Amino acid sequence: ARVTSGACGAFQAFSLFVKAKEVPVPARCPAGGGAVWWRCCRQAFEELSGIHRHVALQHAADIGLQAAAEVSPSGGPAPAGAAEGVNGHSRSSPEISCALPDTSHLSYDDLTSKVGEVLLYYCYCEVKDPEKLCAWQKALCQHLHLTGKIRVASEGINGTVGGSKAATSLYIEVMLSQPLFKDILCQEDFKSSAGGAHCFPDLRVGIFKEIVPMGIDPKIVSYKETGIHLSPQEFHREVEQYLSQASQGQSDTILLDCRNFYESKIGHFQGCLAPDIRKFSYFPSYIDENLGLFKDKRVLMYCTGGIRCERGSAYLRSKAVCREVYQLKGGIHKYLEEFPDGFYRGKLFVFDDRYAICSNEDIISACRYCGTLWDQYKLCSSQHCRQLVLTCPSCYNKGLTACCPVCQEKELKVTSRASGQTLKEECECTRRRQRIPIEHVSQRTLDSGK
Repeated sequence: ARVTSGACGAFQAFSLFVKAKEVPVPARCPAGGGAVWWRCCRQAFEELSGIHRHVALQHAADIGLQAAAEVSPSGGPAPAGAAEGVNGHSRSSPEISCALPDTSHLSYDDLTSKVGEVLLYYCYCEVKDPEKLCAWQKALCQHLHLTGKIRVASEGINGTVGGSKAATSLYIEVMLSQPLFKDILCQEDFKSSAGGAHCFPDLRVGIFKEIVPMGIDPKIVSYKETGIHLSPQEFHREVEQYLSQASQGQSDTILLDCRNFYESKIGHFQGCLAPDIRKFSYFPSYIDENLGLFKDKRVLMYCTGGIRCERGSAYLRSKAVCREVYQLKGGIHKYLEEFPDGFYRGKLFVFDDRYAICSNEDIISACRYCGTLWDQYKLCSSQHCRQLVLTCPSCYNKGLTACCPVCQEKELKVTSRASGQTLKEECECTRRRQRIPIEHVSQRTLDSGK
């Protein structure tokens, strides 16, 4: 793969993992000024990320990191310093394999069947080239007809994808064979539930600062400082002991739900403390404002799949007030696989078009309008609002489809206005909700496990 004179060093590194016959040849911009651009398939790319993405999507079959890592742009041994890139990062990133799996043994129907599943997983690891990992993930998911959401960062990857069983099985296989995740990611790290590609409107793969949005720089609070992981069996025994002691007024433990209020509203562990917060990025402030509550306590933390506890427990530990901080490995997902009728009651909220999955028959929430037991969310009908609402079929059929009276009134106004007009996002639910709630929980209440 030969690079023309004047090409930037970053492209030289990029060319290391592309076979010579497929290398997009860089060229000087005709306008001059020292700018560099790249051509491939009769397209011009001004940004390095653009050409990375194009090659990963269109020339994936010709990408071979392992074989090309030892080859220089001229075809000989790699020159000294070839592994050094911009800001000292590895340019060739040999730890990322961009190969796509062979699907010739699968039919189109095998890959696109609506009878499938949704996978939830995450992996904390050092990613030197998030752009390359992002491009490969997008190419891989499109290759397997998967939809979903994937967050890539320098600290790892967090994904939830849906597709046919053949596609998700192959996805897991490829992820486990990815050198970047070797000895870190394992089969048990993938949580699955019934679903498919139809559970997501599209595929979204992007690069972020954090793979879970807590709002704290990963360099300040690292996942490496996490709490003690408990298996579902160990966590079950801890909760059992906690509830037993709490009923006798002897507990020194707090069972902490790290999720948002609308998640815990339809399902949670018995005796938990569920913060009334709308976003996980509010969680650090919640801890700060209620620090006295955790002083000298043993804390058992849990969330949907385990990822929020990784950073959440690290943040709580950084405050140095708790005796011990534990977290449920694999989250509620893995717990329900082992204990579908255990101490978690109600539905499990999920961030896709299903909104919730069920493991037991308990309904612990109610219709927002009439109070009858109900736990199936719908989006607020007001076009400006993205809040979720619990409205039973009877109330829904009466036209009660918004999250609050303000949104209900705005919805009526919107339908009578010309299309294209928008209203500022504002509703009673958001306006009256305290952003960071201050807990007024007595010791007696904690001891009773309520």
